[in-house]
Amino acid sequence: TPPHTACPKGEGPGKPPPPPEKEEAMRGKEKKQEYFTKLARLFETYSKIFLVDVDMVGSKQIQNVRLQLRGQAEILMGKNTMIRKCMRQNLEAMPQLEALLPRVEGNIGFLFIKGEFDPIRKVLADNFVGAAARAGAVAPVDVTIPKGVTPLQPTETSFFQALNINTRITKGAIEILDDVHLIKKGIKVLPGEAALLQKLGIRPFTYGLSISAVYEEGQVYDAAVLDLTMDDIAMSFQTGLQRMAALCLGAKYPTLVSIPHSIINGYKNVLAISIATDYTFPLAQKIKDFLSDPEAMAKAAAAASAPAAGGSAAPAAAAAPEPEEEEEEEEAMDFDLFD
Repeated sequence: TPPHTACPKGEGPGKPPPPPEKEEAMRGKEKKQEYFTKLARLFETYSKIFLVDVDMVGSKQIQNVRLQLRGQAEILMGKNTMIRKCMRQNLEAMPQLEALLPRVEGNIGFLFIKGEFDPIRKVLADNFVGAAARAGAVAPVDVTIPKGVTPLQPTETSFFQALNINTRITKGAIEILDDVHLIKKGIKVLPGEAALLQKLGIRPFTYGLSISAVYEEGQVYDAAVLDLTMDDIAMSFQTGLQRMAALCLGAKYPTLVSIPHSIINGYKNVLAISIATDYTFPLAQKIKDFLSDPEAMAKAAAAASAPAAGGSAAPAAAAAPEPEEEEEEEEAMDFDLFD
């Protein structure tokens, strides 16, 4: 008889193999761990992320975007529960992810970006494709059917009657008499509306990876911020300065933004006093001369309002401010000198 040899643990004779359900569960656990590891690595590597909405976007469309962004960005999809669990597990090492957690909702994906935002946005915009209206889908835009003759036969009038659309028969075809606002943005498409658009051959919607939020260096903001220009930023800054100056003037608290206004207001007060009294100074004397000689003031006003021609444009522009100064002094009579 052959010598007895010990079998490895768990492989003795008569030991059945693990059931398929257990093997599948083990493989699922391994895949989940691999996903967690990959997601954590991407969060550590990239500081710029687009959260993209993938509602009504097909897998082939996502694959085309992935191929075009190769070397520039990485796309990662997954269940929101798994994504949130991975982020919470890594909050100690990456606390900046806490700002991103509330945004993980709905049918979204992550687009991890290496370089600038604009090239990525262009690729996403170029990959939007037209789609038919599906019953039950939320309309991303308003849909209007233009008036005119349709390719439908008179036997199809029931669709229009059900939707209260005025029609008539013209040369053996159905004609829509008025423009019809069929679907409103944000409202679910009804089965009758979807069927009518399909019969008319209208594909009103476009779907693609739309940016819902932007993550950059630990900060999360809406995608609309990416459309801001330098003029928009300058206008917003100017509005803030105006509000700050108004607040400081109202509170009589001098600051760098309010001091120029205080100086101008003080000059108006001094000018008003000079006009009302015998006290004068060179700049105030010009105004007094105008007030004492109405004809000179009328000539200056006429020169300012007359159309400039050739070299006369500069003198007219130079004479224009003087009557305006007079108006300011007359309006400023009630100002206090020490405001």
